[in-house]
Amino acid sequence: MIKQYRFLLIIPLLSFYLFVKAQESQGLSYIREEVMISMRDGARLRTIIYRPAAILEKLPFLLTRTPYGAHQFIEPGKNDYVMPMAKEGYIFVNQDIRGRHKSEGTYQMMRSSHPKGSKEIDESTDAYDTIDWLLKNIKNNNGKVGMYGISYDGWTAIMGAVKPHPALVAVSEQASPADMYMGDDFHHNGAFRLSYGFEYVFSQEAAKTDTTFSFPIYDTYDWYLKLGPLSNINEKYVHHQLPTWNNFIQHPDYDAFWQKQAVSNQLDTSHVQVMNVAGWWDQEDFYGPLKIYETLEKKGAGNKNTIVIGPWNHGQWAYWAGDQLGNIKFGSPTSDKFRTEIQAPWFAYYLKGKGEGRFPKAITYQTGSNTWKTYSEWPVAGVMAKNIYFHGCGKLSFETPQEPANQYVAYVSDPAHPVPYRPRPIEATFQRGSRWSSWLTEDQRFVKDRPDVVSFETDPLDQDIAVSGKILANLYAATSGTDADWIVKLIDVYPEDYKSEPTMGGYELMIASEILRGRYRNSFQKPEAIVPNKVAQYSIDLHQINHVFKKGHKIMVQVQSSWFPLYDRNPQRFVLNIFKATANDYQKATQRIYTSKQYPSSITLPIVKQ
Repeated sequence: MIKQYRFLLIIPLLSFYLFVKAQESQGLSYIREEVMISMRDGARLRTIIYRPAAILEKLPFLLTRTPYGAHQFIEPGKNDYVMPMAKEGYIFVNQDIRGRHKSEGTYQMMRSSHPKGSKEIDESTDAYDTIDWLLKNIKNNNGKVGMYGISYDGWTAIMGAVKPHPALVAVSEQASPADMYMGDDFHHNGAFRLSYGFEYVFSQEAAKTDTTFSFPIYDTYDWYLKLGPLSNINEKYVHHQLPTWNNFIQHPDYDAFWQKQAVSNQLDTSHVQVMNVAGWWDQEDFYGPLKIYETLEKKGAGNKNTIVIGPWNHGQWAYWAGDQLGNIKFGSPTSDKFRTEIQAPWFAYYLKGKGEGRFPKAITYQTGSNTWKTYSEWPVAGVMAKNIYFHGCGKLSFETPQEPANQYVAYVSDPAHPVPYRPRPIEATFQRGSRWSSWLTEDQRFVKDRPDVVSFETDPLDQDIAVSGKILANLYAATSGTDADWIVKLIDVYPEDYKSEPTMGGYELMIASEILRGRYRNSFQKPEAIVPNKVAQYSIDLHQINHVFKKGHKIMVQVQSSWFPLYDRNPQRFVLNIFKATANDYQKATQRIYTSKQYPSSITLPIVKQ
């Protein structure tokens, strides 16, 4: 009997020893279980559960719901993204959303939420039913749940907070889309994101598991140009088999279909804490987290709402060090900081009660100075809105133009020769080795001398200029056509003699950019033809930055009317539905950017007071 008691005593001590050693070696041991969880309508969703082999306390759940395959989640003990949280101790749950991979039911991309009390299913009800099942069937849980995820997984996370289960305590939506018409994956301000929209929709809807479109040539710029009108996608390739592509055609304007889908029209405040995460150079969903954060602020979320913005592309904070993006170096592992000093402590406090819980309202990385900043509000207070003006000689300055009313810079926009959005060849979006992930940091000199791109730049700055907050382009322009796209890019130009890194001499780094489809200048619901050759004002939201233009650098603005094949070509002749345009609708147009006292084109910068 004495030996038996000693043996029973040794087992928990040995388990604790092994658990600690596993933490030290980052070789945490997990038990994997795969189950099918029934939803309220009877559909069963494939769910993979990872429980620590040695559970020394009741643990909360961390839930991710994905269309990309729950089986692709790396075991927590080997997963850089969640390693700091795995060390703390959680039950990790990963689920295929309905209709994808091994889950039953019908897949509907970005399925809209239904009002409370409705018997209809949506991603919010599926999250609720999943949480309810986990609490009742998985032992040793502490009754608290967190949801997190990046991109589509971030969207399913924030959908969980729309009609949240009482046990859902904390949600971290990371790079979630918020409005697929106004600023995320499929459209920006009414302009259709052609290459990403087609290739992503094909990958999700051509089969139940991920697949890719097989391009017959390497440079997709040529393929999309030879494609001709958008109607040829259905006629020649997918034959009306992709539901989301068909929705693009049926809903070219910002109608009820898109408005219902927008997170801002579904989200309200609740008991759930929300951490919004974004990357300054997110090539897919920068707009989303900013819009979700802003929506919650307007609805009075207060201290339940925080935002983190780092110097990242789409999801870079998950598995990379974050010390560099493309050619731009930051000097420190910014992603490591997020995982260990921001994400892990945040979940530990709200799900396990550990730490003091003193989290800033906003944590943003200030590019240019390459430093992290914390703020008690976002956008920050104490900035001075100041216009920097375009001048006819190609200059950019804070001085108001004095040129006569007819002063402008002109260029010809030709749909047969659109401006590429990154240096060619333009690889397929999801192709191995594709530069899609870092194109926003590409050196913009590759288009500087094109005749259909106009540039304005300052003299070298005699002091640092810190800009923090919302940016607006105020464009006075005219076109000889009846429709036009206007693209505005704000650029940091490095000195030619850049001693610390000579290869970066003269580099033109895009800090902010956006497009506006001219037909939507007055309303995104009701497009209007542009009156040819008449000056009109176009206000273009360039979103937000937190950047220092350093002494000796220059500030540049570029304007153009195509960005291909990221965006479809505007025919430049007004047609009711560009998805149904014919080849004959595409025409050249002369564009005029005005730089006069009467029509002072400019960028409004929120400058931090010295």
